[in-house]
Amino acid sequence: MTDSTTIAREIYESTQRLEKASSMLFVLAKEWAEAERDYRIALAKETVRLKDEKMNITLVPDIARGNTAELKFQRDLAEARYRAGIYSVDAIKSQMTGLQTIIKFQSEI
Repeated sequence: MTDSTTIAREIYESTQRLEKASSMLFVLAKEWAEAERDYRIALAKETVRLKDEKMNITLVPDIARGNTAELKFQRDLAEARYRAGIYSVDAIKSQMTGLQTIIKFQSEI
């Protein structure tokens, strides 16, 4: 059985990881927002450009999205990284809960 000191150290380390992960979530959220902004601006500009070139109006949305696909990919990737960060934080919290349960159980014995 693991002793309380080892578990307490693991809880402390998890707390440190949680603090770092929380800070990183803000960075990832900003990257996602910036990628969303960049994609929407590029899509709007491309839509206007295609309309100015007298492209068939029914084709403009699809062509504009195709021409800005790389930015959309970057936006989607930023979103996925942010969501993965949230899952990572949740995993750390679950680990801490488990460790706290072990300590509580050991103290009751």
